[in-house]
Amino acid sequence: MWSRALKIEGMTCPTCASGIEKALNPLKGVHISVSYPDAKADLTVKGSATLESLIDKIEEKGYKVSPLNDHVPVINTPTSVKDSDNDPLHVAVIGSGSAAFACSLRAIEEGARVTLIEREPVIGGTCVNVGCVPSKIMIRAAQIAQHQKAHAFKGLKKQTPVINRADLVAQQQARVDELRAAKYEDILEAKPEMQMVRGDARFADPHTLIVDQKNGDYTEVKADRFLIATGSSAATPPIPGLAGTPYWTSTEALVAKKLPKHLIVIGAGIVALELAQAFLRLGSKVTLLARHTLMYNEDPAIGAALQKVLESEGMRIRTHTQAEAIQYRKSWLSSGKFLIHTPHETIRVDRVLIATGRPANTESLALDKAGINTDPSGAIQVDDQMRTNVGHIYAAGDCTNHPQFVYVAAAAGTRAAINMTGGDASLDLLTMPTVMFTDPQMATVGLSEAEAHQRHIKTESRTLPLENVPRALANFETQGFIKIVAEAESGRLIGMQIIAPEAGEMIQTGAIAIRNRMTVDDLSSQLFPYLTMVEGLKLCAQTFTKDVKQLSCCAG
Repeated sequence: MWSRALKIEGMTCPTCASGIEKALNPLKGVHISVSYPDAKADLTVKGSATLESLIDKIEEKGYKVSPLNDHVPVINTPTSVKDSDNDPLHVAVIGSGSAAFACSLRAIEEGARVTLIEREPVIGGTCVNVGCVPSKIMIRAAQIAQHQKAHAFKGLKKQTPVINRADLVAQQQARVDELRAAKYEDILEAKPEMQMVRGDARFADPHTLIVDQKNGDYTEVKADRFLIATGSSAATPPIPGLAGTPYWTSTEALVAKKLPKHLIVIGAGIVALELAQAFLRLGSKVTLLARHTLMYNEDPAIGAALQKVLESEGMRIRTHTQAEAIQYRKSWLSSGKFLIHTPHETIRVDRVLIATGRPANTESLALDKAGINTDPSGAIQVDDQMRTNVGHIYAAGDCTNHPQFVYVAAAAGTRAAINMTGGDASLDLLTMPTVMFTDPQMATVGLSEAEAHQRHIKTESRTLPLENVPRALANFETQGFIKIVAEAESGRLIGMQIIAPEAGEMIQTGAIAIRNRMTVDDLSSQLFPYLTMVEGLKLCAQTFTKDVKQLSCCAG
């Protein structure tokens, strides 16, 4: 191992410095940290790369480089690793969720060793513990309860379901424990290349983490590459009176063993709508407060359709409404311990669920010590290769400026590992599907009409009500629609929005079609099995040139 300080002339902005780091740090055994204000770089090499070859790479970018006489301190590796040219690349990963494990496993495949750092008592992150898995189990149970008391088939007796919430939660959490063990704990135990350090991680400098333990001790972790995968946590809006009350976030709501008589949900996004409908179907009275409209950032037809469905099931929805203040008294009558004051009314409820977003978990990381940039909300800014502005530090998952979906986090973690071990992989989110597991489900991919127009793309679109889809008619479930957005001149597919009972199963077909630059005509001429919900995509494509009401079944 050798190290050298370099003088670099010709840099005009901090981006120049990060560009040099991005060019050299992926090279095996090479680490460079560039300071734009000082016009200097600290270079450390563990391997066969020569000083001359590395200077040539920098000068290829138009800079003038000269070695300085002073040497920089050598970056130490942990004592368990021998200091030799054959040392494996050491990757430190902060977090133990989907992004963290995806990165760790791929980094191991590429010959690295990994130190995982986790502060929570259990590993696995949000999805398996308090997010995707428990919420979908609860939603499915609520759907079955709804089918018992409200379905369209005249020959089947409807009945009020008998619900034991405590038993439902016990079964749900048993499955959570089972999946966490299979997908995280057992894997960690089986991989000697992955070591776990418990505690709160913070940067001491761009190359060093301090992991604070609860007993007051700390561990210092130095590594060649870093991945920040610390996830997000539920937001607490600044509503007067809210702080200090026993309000719920999704975490508490999912494991509550008693159903509230009256629940108020503050929020109008995916988490808010999924849980609001689940509690409604399990027997709670539900009021929902939306600052704007439901799913405000999506095509307006989506929010309108979902509001109609939810209100038909008995939910009270107040759009363009915010809570101005909250009062809570434990001694109040059992009819409600919370008073929610809005501009139009005061609502008494016995539980409040806050679902207004999930900011990134980055406050405690001391990112400034490493020089890492974040956006105003605290999310770490990364490029399409998951690099931060500091070349050897990567980030993935909900703590970044990427969409907060577990499949995005896992894909980002894998690509980060490829790049930090010398490969070249990027994450393209242009055809990222989004699914919300209400009933009917919402699913989207690509651009909405409004988004296309913002990009100055002329569009042509069609909306097909589900009453025109044979499978929806056979199921007696016709609430919803399929919308296709195409580029006007070429007919190329650029977006789809679906409200349908199986929208989540349908949308991937749309994603693949858009990814492969198919046109409306291409889609309409494909073979789709009958009777399926996904056949609705073909039918919607046909509406660009035909009246599908005038077609026979399975019309090609």
